[in-house]
Amino acid sequence: MSDHEGVRIDKWLWAARFFKTRTLATDAIDGGHVKLNNLPVKPSRNVKPGDRIELVLGEQRWELIVLALAEKRGPATVARTLYEETPDSTAAREAKREQRRLQHEPADDLRGRGRPTKRDRRDMGRIRWE
Repeated sequence: MSDHEGVRIDKWLWAARFFKTRTLATDAIDGGHVKLNNLPVKPSRNVKPGDRIELVLGEQRWELIVLALAEKRGPATVARTLYEETPDSTAAREAKREQRRLQHEPADDLRGRGRPTKRDRRDMGRIRWE
């Protein structure tokens, strides 16, 4: 297949290692989690270098620019050369990662109430034997 024709977006997402299988990539596309150049797409739509892909994986959002095409899945080092993440996307993902890191443990709200956590049980065991 020549470069001007492009590669199916489900194959490209699989080759770029965003999904473990093409079926998972197809399901995400059908579920509306993938946009190509700000438009919803079907799995058979072709991508070409320069296209912009918006991808939502769980709570992570990616904005990518296609740099190269691949129909076969290769090593992760090769997969990373297929795309470039936009600076805005990188900054947003880093901010979310930092926000998750700074969130307190939900069990901290329950200290002294309800069922003890694993940490609470260890502490209680230490108190008994001291």
